[in-house]
This record gives sequence, C-alpha cells and structure tokens, in this order.
Amino acid sequence: MADFLDDRFMLSTLTAESLFSSVGSLPVVDAHSHLDARELVDDRRFDTITELWLDHDHYKWRAMRAVGVDEELVTGSSEPFARFEAWAGALEQLALSPLQVWSHLELRRCFGIDLVLTRSTAREVFDEANRQLAGRPVRALLAPFGVAVLATTDDPADPLASHAALRGDPDPHLPVVVPTWRPDPAHRLLGQPDAWRRWTERLGESEGVVVDSLDSLLAALRSSWQRFVALGARSSDHALPALPTPPRDRAAAAEAVRAALSGVAPGPAGHDAVVVEVLSLAAELALEDDAVLQLHLGTRRDVSPRLASLAGSDAGADAVGGDPQGPGLLARLAELERAGTLPSTVLYNADAADNQLFSTVAGAFGRDGGHPALRWGPAWWFNDHERGLRDQLELLAAQGVLGTFVGMHTDSRSWLSMTRHELFRRVLCDVLGQGVERGVVPDDDALRRLAVALCGQNALDLYRFGR
Repeated sequence: MADFLDDRFMLSTLTAESLFSSVGSLPVVDAHSHLDARELVDDRRFDTITELWLDHDHYKWRAMRAVGVDEELVTGSSEPFARFEAWAGALEQLALSPLQVWSHLELRRCFGIDLVLTRSTAREVFDEANRQLAGRPVRALLAPFGVAVLATTDDPADPLASHAALRGDPDPHLPVVVPTWRPDPAHRLLGQPDAWRRWTERLGESEGVVVDSLDSLLAALRSSWQRFVALGARSSDHALPALPTPPRDRAAAAEAVRAALSGVAPGPAGHDAVVVEVLSLAAELALEDDAVLQLHLGTRRDVSPRLASLAGSDAGADAVGGDPQGPGLLARLAELERAGTLPSTVLYNADAADNQLFSTVAGAFGRDGGHPALRWGPAWWFNDHERGLRDQLELLAAQGVLGTFVGMHTDSRSWLSMTRHELFRRVLCDVLGQGVERGVVPDDDALRRLAVALCGQNALDLYRFGR
C-alpha cells in the first residue's frame, strides 16, 4: 500500500518512475496564468497562508461552498484562522479531489509540511506556514518550482507598467515574465454600454486614439497589441461560451459599436459580429508576429446572481455551458484559412464531452512553415485533474499527435499552483510507462525525448518566449 503523496504517487510502473526522474525537475514553462505581475515587482509578502491560499483561489471557493461553508468564511472578512480552518474542514470531505492533492503538495513542496491538513491540525499548519511566510516573499515562493517562463493574462487597456519594470529587473533568478493580450472586454461588455464606453475610453487613452467607431476600436486594439509585443507578449487569449457561426459581417459590427457608443446594448447578432471582428484582428496580428492565438471555449461565467452580488465576477460561480462548439469553431477556422490569416492556434475546451471534437479538429487543418496550424491545448479548468489529464493524453495519442502537445499551463491565480506541473508530469510519465509495460510503446531514447518535449520544450518552441 502506498503512502499519501510518497515519491511514487501516480507512478504505477518502474518505467514511469524512470521517466519521471528525467523530467520531474525540469524548469517550468507556464504559458497561461492569471497571476499579477505587480506582486512580482513588489516582491509581495503575505501575512498569512489564508491570504496566499484563499484570497483569489476560486477553485477552493467553489469547494467550500459545495460543502456548505458560509460565504463570509469563503470570500468575506472573517479573521484569517477562521477561514483557514473552514478550508481545512472542507478538505476532510474532498477525498480523491485534485484540491486535496494540490493543497498537500503545496504544503510539502513550499513549506516542508507533511501533516495531513484537517480541522485538528489546522492550527499547527497555519502557524508553521505563517512563520515561514514571514521571510518568504513571492519570488522566494516561486523558487522551489524552477519557473523559467511565466505568462500573465492582461487587459489591452493595461499600461503594463509592471511588465516594463520586470523587463529591466536585474534579478538573475526571476523568470521570463510576459503579458498575454486578452481583448474580450471589447465584446464582453457590449451588453453594458456604460461599462463598455468606460473601457474604450481607457483603451483609447492608453493608445492615443479616440474610440468613436469600429475602425477606431480596432486601430486602438492593434496599437495595444504592438505595445504588448514590445514587452514580450507571444499570444492573445480569448474566452467565450462558443464561437459565433454566422460569417463575418463588418457592417453589423460597425452598427453594434455605434449602438453601444450611443448607450444602447446591441442585440445578439451585433454582439457576435463584434466578436468575429476582434477575433479576426487577433488572428491577423498573431500571424504577422508569428505569435499564437489561444481560444478557451465552453464555460458560462457568473451563473449565480446571488454570488455575483456577494463576491463579484470571477468568484467561482461558473459552469460548463453545454453550448455546441463544433459549428462556430469550424466556421471561424475555415474563414481564417480562406482569408490566409490562420495563425498557430491552441484550443482549450471546458467540457470533456467535446474532447473528440477538439482532438480531431486539431488534425483537420495544416499549414506550411514548421509548426502545426492547430493544437489541442492543456487540460483546462474543469479538466485539469488526474482523470482529465489521462483522458486527454490517451485520446490525443489515439486520434492526434502526442508529440506536438504543449504540456501544462496552470491557468491559476495562486503563486503555489506550480505544483500542477508536477502532477501533469507524473500523469504523463505514468501513461507512457503503462504503454511500455503493455508492449505498445518502445522504451528508447525517443520516448525520453518525447517526455522532455511535453514538459516544457514544445511550449518554448511554439511560443518562442525570450527575455
């Protein structure tokens, strides 16, 4: 019987153990996160592990609500130990959950704490973690993971002062930190014209453009992208429930922008037309700069009116939307291909029911130039657990090409979430090791090169991060 999180956890064969010994300590390349670059600039210190663990982690918030914890202890202003103890109590009900593994692995890798966190051990763990946090700001917290590259996700209107400061930072241990351009507010806020106009004013101020039409909106976005690229950006990122199916309609998009400028929310057709214009621009820009287009599809966000009023947006009140993905995805990709503007694209699905769609779409388009046109991206959000990782790797190997997979991203707001790369590596090595043990995969140097490629090198080759 294995011990909890022993050296062999998730590694069921000797081959898997051998492979993991080759990749377990490789540098981490995290090509998609929601971490705040300002905290690296300031080298932020956390007063308590509650602040570090619970102030921004919507994964934990969801689990706490699911076991019946009051919102005051989830996102409210209760004193730090009370919130931490509530999380410890929730963990007692999360057997087989990735949250149980993530949390304990973070305690071990970052603090050397190997106690199982429960209500009865909460005070001891809380005090010891806080003792260590007193001398360990953010950069020291990242150190155990060997992070080489860290990509954040940023609003096009952001001045990126923190990224500019990090570019000139002399710290030799600092990862390469780059922004990612996420222009979703350009269409996401259209249903709230006042909020949309405030955002376009900020965008216009940042780019020296008066946004008073679709053309000027797109010009400001182009200028913003160029500013991001100057600070190392290598991708844009787009998150939508599903991609629109109708063909590109610039006139409808222009009318939708005029409506929003006059204070009227455009209808669904106008909204979708603006989505297509923004996405088409992003594809053109990515192709021009040999960058990457990232599409995150399949979620419905902030579905609980109660939680939206209590905790605001992005507070964990999200769900797999069940929207049909095939028609819009195939229509948009074909339209970009016909226009000659299909860049290197990474696809993410929130709904595991879409796995076969995404795995086969990735092989249905090609282009010359040394990189595949499309790749099925890392297991994302509701899928980034052991079962989701295994299912994706096995299906990708069966229906696509495992060798071009770009590995793991954290998609996280937590500085300790880099443990997810270790979990991915363990699952990858176990899947490959089981293939060797079953006699369907040769145990040779090529297998080890494959494991290394999937644990960071492919992401480096695709995104071409550099300092």
